Amino acid sequence: MKAKVIINFAARFGVDVALNPELTVEKNGRYYLVNSTLKPLVREDYFYAGLYLGKAKEGKFFPSFNLLSMLAKQDAHRVVVDQKSAWLFICGRDVLGKGVVKTMGSAKRGAATLVLNEFGECLGFGTIVNSLEDARDQVFVRHVVDVGDFLRREK
Repeated sequence: MKAKVIINFAARFGVDVALNPELTVEKNGRYYLVNSTLKPLVREDYFYAGLYLGKAKEGKFFPSFNLLSMLAKQDAHRVVVDQKSAWLFICGRDVLGKGVVKTMGSAKRGAATLVLNEFGECLGFGTIVNSLEDARDQVFVRHVVDVGDFLRREK
């Protein structure tokens, strides 16, 4: 199955994602989700088609925020952070325990987790490095990627 890399990525967040292989297209390691109307129009020389899900490169998968938002709507491992922590996270900072409003799903050390603001918007994801009880003034979620990454890369 060509979308196996996406399914494995989603499993890190405790989500069993079901992608129709007939509606998932891949080109040069980039994965797109198309609908049944668009699928017949996708030629071999396409540049972009449908909803971008992410890219696989050298054995690693780099998700799009479309995919992260899809996972956030499922029962994925996630933490909701307060306004200050949300701002710091999208600036590339880790999440301290005192900034966590609530956790859903696994909050075990080493688990991948989505980071959401208080409005339920997915800001990115990270890895849990401490238990919430021990991390009041310490790092609870180690930053991996956030929505501000694109802006920080602009020169």
